[in-house]
Amino acid sequence: MSEEIAAHVRDTVEAVYRSESRRVLATLIRLLGDFDLAEEALHDAFATALEQWAERGIPVNPRTWLVSTGRFKAIDRLRKSARFESADSPIVDRLEATVTTETDEDGVEDDRLRLIFTCCHPALSSDAQIGLTLREVCGLTTEEVAHAFLTPPPTLAQRIVRAKAKIRDARIPYEIPSRPDLPARLDSVLHVIYLVFNEGYLASSGTSLTRADLSGEAIRLGKLLVELLPEPEAMGLLALMLLHEARRSSRTTPSGEMILLEEQDRLQWDREKIEEGVALVERALASRRFGPYTLQASIAAVHAEASSSSATDWPQIVGLYDVLLRADPSPVIELNRAAAIAMRDGPEAGLALIDAILVRGDLTDYHLAHAARGDLCRRIGRVEDAIDAYKRALELASQEPERRFIEKRLEQLRLAAPR
Repeated sequence: MSEEIAAHVRDTVEAVYRSESRRVLATLIRLLGDFDLAEEALHDAFATALEQWAERGIPVNPRTWLVSTGRFKAIDRLRKSARFESADSPIVDRLEATVTTETDEDGVEDDRLRLIFTCCHPALSSDAQIGLTLREVCGLTTEEVAHAFLTPPPTLAQRIVRAKAKIRDARIPYEIPSRPDLPARLDSVLHVIYLVFNEGYLASSGTSLTRADLSGEAIRLGKLLVELLPEPEAMGLLALMLLHEARRSSRTTPSGEMILLEEQDRLQWDREKIEEGVALVERALASRRFGPYTLQASIAAVHAEASSSSATDWPQIVGLYDVLLRADPSPVIELNRAAAIAMRDGPEAGLALIDAILVRGDLTDYHLAHAARGDLCRRIGRVEDAIDAYKRALELASQEPERRFIEKRLEQLRLAAPR
């Protein structure tokens, strides 16, 4: 076998892993009924692909091949294990008889969506539901999930292990709930998709500002969910994601440096996504049963429809934040509202609100709060205070483009500081 063929197969397997591994894993979990066994089967299948595809060629449908290979590898593991020495094991027999082309009774042929509902079962705590889904369905690392939770990684890892054991021991079914049960399960599923999108829209760490694979996956899952359950908040979340994603190409320079919203080239914004998002917002609002996601999407729609930062309807945005804060009170929403008030009423008004949040003890370890404070201090000429705020933001930031942006701001401020 030539080196050229071997390299082509390796590249193909890596590409298939990036694009298909989470789908394959979700299907294997359904077929095998066990997270850990499915993960082992997934790795076995890809290892076998490296060997066999070079000799026999790349299959027409790699995902189906990987699912089938993983299932048979799992059966081999079970046969060889001490628990399943008997060739007549009913579990092995069931796995051998499983048809890999089974479809969902509700017509939604997507195992990842089915797996999300399993991970969001009411028998699990809210944190466990979301952490498990982000880790197992969407492939975020334990560190990324922990960042989303503001939780130490070892604590998050233990939570995920316990959640897996709960699903196994309680025999929680791998299925989409019946339609009467769907609304009660929707909040956790929406929260999961929202966190996945956030990690893709603004990565928690690393060299890139965004992760298009994660935000794209969240939007895909959001569309499937709206198709399955067209509830206002599902539409609101999908609208929010589309409206933010529409700005992706204008958020960084070709070299990967951050561009703030007020400085972005709005001609680069994806008008098709904006139109789709705005239409969803209008549908959700018309229902009069909307909630926080729809309100956030409404704010994003106001930004998307403005021709420039100065032309933005800041009074409307502040009004929407007022409603959102009553519906879903949180210090982060307060911070965003303060930034909007700074645009409507001037930086001093926004700074007073941010200072009150920080004095209260909220968001003291949130780098964006200090960065926002630094920006407002910079705008009103309080250079030393701006430097102090940006220094604190730099200490807390873990994402390289954000760190470079803050360092650039600090350099500019030091040059402007009185000597």
